[in-house]
Amino acid sequence: MRVLMISDVYFPRVTGVSTSIQTFAREMLLKGHEVTLIAPDYGQDTQDPFEIIRIPSRYLPIDPEDLILRPRQIRRHEPRLARCNFDLVHIQTPFIAHYVGLGIAKRLGLPVVESYHTFFEEYFQHYVSFVPSRWLKRAARYFSVAQCNAVDGLAVPSQAMLDVLNGYGVKTPAAVIPTGIELEQFSHGDGQRFRARYGIPPDRPALVIVSRLAYEKNINFILRVLARVKPEVPNVLLIIAGDGPAKRDLERQADTLGLAGNVLFTGYLGRDGSLEDCYCAGSAFLFASRTETQGLVLLEAMALGVPVVSTAIMGTKEVLGNGRGALIAEEDEQDFAAKAARVLKEPLLRERLAREARQQAQAWSAPVLTDRMLAFYERVTGQGADDAQRPANRAAGSAP
Repeated sequence: MRVLMISDVYFPRVTGVSTSIQTFAREMLLKGHEVTLIAPDYGQDTQDPFEIIRIPSRYLPIDPEDLILRPRQIRRHEPRLARCNFDLVHIQTPFIAHYVGLGIAKRLGLPVVESYHTFFEEYFQHYVSFVPSRWLKRAARYFSVAQCNAVDGLAVPSQAMLDVLNGYGVKTPAAVIPTGIELEQFSHGDGQRFRARYGIPPDRPALVIVSRLAYEKNINFILRVLARVKPEVPNVLLIIAGDGPAKRDLERQADTLGLAGNVLFTGYLGRDGSLEDCYCAGSAFLFASRTETQGLVLLEAMALGVPVVSTAIMGTKEVLGNGRGALIAEEDEQDFAAKAARVLKEPLLRERLAREARQQAQAWSAPVLTDRMLAFYERVTGQGADDAQRPANRAAGSAP
């Protein structure tokens, strides 16, 4: 198959969406398919084996990490895109990419699949705090229904998220297709090498977070948890790998809680071994986001044999399953802190969870889940049917 993907975000901008796109696209190439991605131009190249068309973009004032695609710049590529004989358009994000993707699909006569990566009902209130929460939730639901019902197929990373969309009134044919992980990449890491790099003593008890530092990730809750762990494990260190708009507030919060010497902010780490080493530098991986439609970082930690302490909300319920490899905590500081302290202080528990975590991660391999996505593509395109029988884009007329 020939697949045209379009996204408002991609590497070097680090997000779960970027990881999902890269994972699926690389696996599709290995299986003999072709992928072209339209994404913003950040002024840096990435080493990917599939074609990327970088579009000149402008900055988003409320978040300098993000860029806004320029639709007119994309239109310039359409004559060449028309000659590529794509089978479908896969829209990855709901902003400019959604509407431009619909327009391209209409003009090229192609069906459209869209991935629903973000739980907007919870997401918006962290960035538009001056608007009442109930208004934002209503707007998010309307926005989601309109966009989801405008495409031919929906790929949703968890059953919990699909249940929410069905409750909104989304009628588009959908499939639950999580993003898989490269088990070989996340089969080994060197925690002591990471510790040596950052001057962390080999025996210092450590916990790890890998996350974009955004308000919806609930890292402020984890810092309050750390303040409760510290009396039991005074020299505990929380390693936070990532960056984002909440970083300064988190640094101030750590100071206020008396945790300045117990928190290390590393910034983003490369997937060249540095990230894998970071995961392995901790006795446990902590996670408490309320908005995850999947939670890829949980799988990465588990594949490396790092025990997880996490809440189980939305998509993380399905990743954590029956709790093998993890201690599932309530979103309660005392309960979460007690479970984190247990992993730090009980070696036998830590060893058991590490074994279970590796076993649990095996079911989430990228090749298997890419096969599921390709089967969904075939279902949406009616592969083998005449072009005239392909499903028409129901809302292409709404595209710019």
